[in-house]
Amino acid sequence: MSGSHASDPVAPLPTLDRHTVLLIDDQPMIGEVVRRMVANEPDVDYHYLNDPTKALDKAREIRPTLILQDLVMPQIDGLELVRQFRELDETREIPMVVLSAEEDPKTKAEAFAIGANDYMVKLPDRLEVLARIRYHSRGYLAVLQRNQAYRELAASQKLLADEVASAARYVRRLLPETITEGPVRTDWRYIPSVGLSGDTFGYQWLDQDHFAAYLLDVAGHGVGAALLSVSVLNALRSQSLPGVDFLDPGQVISALNNRFPMEQQGEKNFTAWYGVYHVPSRELRYAAGSHPYALLQTGPSSQDRTLSVLEGDQMVIGVLEDFPYETKSIVVDKYAKFYLFSDGCYEIKLPDNRSWPFEEFLRFMTSLKDGEPVMDRLMEHTRALSGQDHWEDDFSIVEFTFL
Repeated sequence: MSGSHASDPVAPLPTLDRHTVLLIDDQPMIGEVVRRMVANEPDVDYHYLNDPTKALDKAREIRPTLILQDLVMPQIDGLELVRQFRELDETREIPMVVLSAEEDPKTKAEAFAIGANDYMVKLPDRLEVLARIRYHSRGYLAVLQRNQAYRELAASQKLLADEVASAARYVRRLLPETITEGPVRTDWRYIPSVGLSGDTFGYQWLDQDHFAAYLLDVAGHGVGAALLSVSVLNALRSQSLPGVDFLDPGQVISALNNRFPMEQQGEKNFTAWYGVYHVPSRELRYAAGSHPYALLQTGPSSQDRTLSVLEGDQMVIGVLEDFPYETKSIVVDKYAKFYLFSDGCYEIKLPDNRSWPFEEFLRFMTSLKDGEPVMDRLMEHTRALSGQDHWEDDFSIVEFTFL
């Protein structure tokens, strides 16, 4: 016996107030009696079959919501037919009420054991027959509609997941190549969350002496957040903010704030950190719009390592027009490491529903031994803290080494 296939056409589901009844009985008289019972019932569609060898094909054709079936028929044993209905994918869940000429506990027990839903000694009163038809049929229709809703939800979730995965691949393709030579070396890790958030980052030489680095995080999740993030990234990469000196971080952040007001971006705002490193003077100038802190790590070994938190202004970008973002600066020691990261790297939900304290994140970043892969260790540690294999927010971190 063949089951249903994904390529088979799917008929529309019947509604909860339509009951399609299939009676299988070799006696036409029984067929006529039942027909008269349901004749004046507008919610019941009645079908009669006196040849049980054609029962499976008939059920496939009309898709009954209830099967009434005799147990004693010359062409095929009634219990065997129940088994066949229960083995077939299309009919496995259809409620079956078996009809018998006598009340035999042994036969009744066997009928229930192989999948019958009810047992009637034929023929009971008309009102009882109608009540059982509607009771079993409604239950089956409710299951069909629930399953259909689950399938539609699963399809919708798969479509959304496919769109998110496609957007994540697109964002990853925009991220920069690592730099392994020159006065500034880079490496990074980027893992999108299940729902894809609005993280992205970049870096580039503005001229032979100035190196720009930036990271931004759009509020919210999904493709919309990612698209806004990409738009901001493109403005920074192409330096397409009119009248802006990209050597001045405060000007850049202020221009982003005016260029991307949240009321024009689906009520989405974002945070961003932008810095420019001047190679000859080793000065790092930076500005930020309420971004998660950047970290500057100095010291030749773990014993005398220090960690500076580079904060910016606390106003998120896109909320208040013409907000004056301040440029700050710090001198960078030779061999210092600089970490630019999103809040997905430290805002970790612990199994007891607490959040990982930022102070513990800082202690972790300073506790690693010389030569340890900081970003990989952080990934492993946060995954262990949360007890999950995925991140609730994008995990984005960039490591810069200043030689």
